[in-house]
Amino acid sequence: MDGAPEARYCVVDLKELSGCPGDELPHVTGVSCSPKMPQVEFSLACNDLVTSGRDGTPNAVVHVSVADPHKDRLVSHACTEVVEANKDPCFLTGVTFPSDCPATPETFVKLTVYDVKDKCQEAGRFLGGATFSVADLLRAKDERLSLSLRSSDGGYAAGTVVVSRLKMGEMEEAEHITTDAPSQKCPLVCESASHSCVERDHLLTGPVFTNPVCKVYRFQTADSKWMLVREQMEECTLSFSIPKQLLALYMQEDMSRVQDLKELGELSPHWDNLRKEVITRYSGIISSYQETLAEMEKMSGPSFKQSCCKAQQSLEFLPINLHTQRMRVTCPRKTDATYDIVTAGAPAAHYQGFKGGGLHRLLSRYEAEKKSFSTAYQCIYYSPEHTAKAQEVLSSVSLLQPLIGTLADQLLHAAREHSSPGLREALKNLADKTEQFVHTLKDELVKCALLALHAAQPAYVSKNQKGGERDPSPVRTASPLAPAADEATSCNNVGPRRGEDSIPHHKEFDEEEWDRVWASVAKRLNCVIAMVDQLADQDDRSKQERGGGGGEQQQLADVITSHNPGDWREQLCPLVTRLKECVTQVVDKARRAVTFVLLQEAACSIPQGFLLQQRRDVVFSQALAVLACGFVMRVYAGMQDKGFLKQLHLVGLVAQFESLLSTYSEEIGMLEDMEVGVADLQRVVFKVTQARTDHLSDLQPVVRGRRDHFTVEVPLPGPAFQNMPEEIKEGQPLRVFPVLFNVGINEQQTIAERFGDISLQERINQKNFETLECYCKTLSEKVPRECLPCFQSQTDIKELLESLGQNVVAKRRKNVEILWSAAAICRRLNGIRFTSCKSAKDRTSMSVTLEQCALLRDEHQLSKDFFVRALDCMRRLPHGERGEEHRLQEVRLQHVATDGLPKVLQAARGLVRKSGYLMASSHEQLNVSYLKTVQQIFIFSTIVLTYK
Repeated sequence: MDGAPEARYCVVDLKELSGCPGDELPHVTGVSCSPKMPQVEFSLACNDLVTSGRDGTPNAVVHVSVADPHKDRLVSHACTEVVEANKDPCFLTGVTFPSDCPATPETFVKLTVYDVKDKCQEAGRFLGGATFSVADLLRAKDERLSLSLRSSDGGYAAGTVVVSRLKMGEMEEAEHITTDAPSQKCPLVCESASHSCVERDHLLTGPVFTNPVCKVYRFQTADSKWMLVREQMEECTLSFSIPKQLLALYMQEDMSRVQDLKELGELSPHWDNLRKEVITRYSGIISSYQETLAEMEKMSGPSFKQSCCKAQQSLEFLPINLHTQRMRVTCPRKTDATYDIVTAGAPAAHYQGFKGGGLHRLLSRYEAEKKSFSTAYQCIYYSPEHTAKAQEVLSSVSLLQPLIGTLADQLLHAAREHSSPGLREALKNLADKTEQFVHTLKDELVKCALLALHAAQPAYVSKNQKGGERDPSPVRTASPLAPAADEATSCNNVGPRRGEDSIPHHKEFDEEEWDRVWASVAKRLNCVIAMVDQLADQDDRSKQERGGGGGEQQQLADVITSHNPGDWREQLCPLVTRLKECVTQVVDKARRAVTFVLLQEAACSIPQGFLLQQRRDVVFSQALAVLACGFVMRVYAGMQDKGFLKQLHLVGLVAQFESLLSTYSEEIGMLEDMEVGVADLQRVVFKVTQARTDHLSDLQPVVRGRRDHFTVEVPLPGPAFQNMPEEIKEGQPLRVFPVLFNVGINEQQTIAERFGDISLQERINQKNFETLECYCKTLSEKVPRECLPCFQSQTDIKELLESLGQNVVAKRRKNVEILWSAAAICRRLNGIRFTSCKSAKDRTSMSVTLEQCALLRDEHQLSKDFFVRALDCMRRLPHGERGEEHRLQEVRLQHVATDGLPKVLQAARGLVRKSGYLMASSHEQLNVSYLKTVQQIFIFSTIVLTYK
């Protein structure tokens, strides 16, 4: 039987369609409405099909082929669902022509009808065929064709096929569609709505999305009307661009760290050897990242990483199967609705494997072992909090030093202008940043690190050594929070010690030295402040004298104040110069001290710490690419929603990650990786900027920062940027609150729940529920309820939170209510939805399609008789061979028995094969929406009760 490729992109759109080319397009500020959505769409039905079967009622399916204008052959284009036991079938799946395969009046279409008796087999019995051109359809009365089906030799008619252009805007004659109840008939009625052009069904999802794949359906509502549902899936160029930028930033940060280590100066032989070893490790990482980046630059083809490449080293930084899924829905007399979701494989280090577990377990074990490493390497043990604080100090002083220099220059400029208000404003900004700088340097960690660095230098001699006593016993040390509470040892530099959790003080040095150093900055600032106050007071007095005097006195005052206007700058310049020099001196000392802390931390980390850092880099790269994809999609979808934009800059957005991983075998390690990767996204903020031009290259997000803090800049076209709130236009950081909820749903989770341990899943869900609850509380305090979207279902956020909290602590197997409640809360909070499993194929596709049909039922009154049919349509596998233009790949599908699976979780009937190969598009997401095997398909014990 001839195959037909299926679109595997989910976008449900309930808008009216009209073929009127003169209809106006919707105005989308700053976004060019390129006609990605099809202009020609049609539905299919058959009448009086003739079959030689025993019961005379065929299981009909229609394959659609289109003449290739460049080749002398037909190309498989689309395929309907199978309608069972009906000689007058009306198909719910329509035919659409996406932008990469547009239809013209000359487009030639061939329809082939088959009787599929055994849907487990690819072959079906040919019933008849018909051909027509798009021009024929457009010229036909009511844009409706009735064509006779002819046998291959043209000898007899096997019935008729009815082709109707999909449109809304006028009443159509009633058709009848057989529902799941054999005797029930439903009239086909399409009523007008407020929109007409098919192109308006597509509001651009953003410039980072490409290769759209579309499908269109018509489903019946509970009141016997018809909705138009469009699915659209796209690849995301951020799958490659974000990891590439991160790799460049990782290398830049590590090279800067190497340079800082070299600038520590002369160290004792012990520390110098450790420094050389650490530099060698950093150099190895840099070299590895350079090779990976070079390999990624060579990549061409799809804009996503296929699941078969998940363990490939050169692609380990890329997310697996990252796609956007948009469902747009248009119903008569209802507002159009759009539902977005991002699907990707769980962020995890597949190349490095999971033999020792994932990041969460490895990091916990590493911190426990690092204390013993610190003794072996004669280093001071620094806790993760101290290490993070050291990195924060290093980052802060690096940012504040140039900023203070710039503000100091602005102060001198205001002095040159002889402007008292300008001088005071410049001084205020300079004082604020300088005080922040001093506060950063007052941290006890910097002081202790500087003293430790002194002790590590070859010329260091302790007071005991000066007196001729070489006492190897431990030296009393003090914790920064409790002086003289802990003990440590310094060896010539550092030796074995007790009290390893403390930061040691080296009492043989003058501990007030560092206090005097950073205090000197405050003194220099006070001198500048005093001079500015003096100048401003003189200016105020002179103005008062000018205002109170007259005649000769006024002229004399004008002469005095106008004489030598550069005096202010000349008086301030020496003080400002000394302040800048003092800041530079302090920064140099602080940077070397903090670098020494990081040297000790790195020395204690050899080699495990460096391997863990690489693993964390990999996982974070995948997670950030997924998050950035969802953020861009959400911003473009909501750029005209004032309530959403207000929420965005006042509070931020919640990013809800839904994970379907089991807590068994390797997937435990994947979940542990994902947990850390999602948590690390808290270090990310977004900024919206104005693009230089509207060219696609200038609309790509840019990542800046270092490992402890990243900023993703999202450029918008000029008109769109100008419509943003002032807070966003001024560059306010936009926060994202990532939360992760996991419920294992496959047969491996059954084993874990009966014989294993699910505490990891329980801990993750409880922890992230608390985060989500805190976000909801903050949102309710700062954002009016009118800013949040409205839904048909009346359950409010508070009730959903209570339900989620109860389910999180409930001891129920495969409690998918957790996922449903979390997803509902996310949508009501204007959040970003993500769904993941191991590869974003089987389990993800089942979850997404079920969620889509549930939304159609709950929000758009999808008829209960059409729920299962709609689910089957969205989960269909294409039959037969796929065309080359879809970049095919073979996917091995193992047969798994379906006995006991809930009906709604089973594949569309007849799609399970006992063995062999099925062809699937390299858009593996159609593996996400349509590829349905029952291999590792989850068992939802409650779905039948909920959705039946």
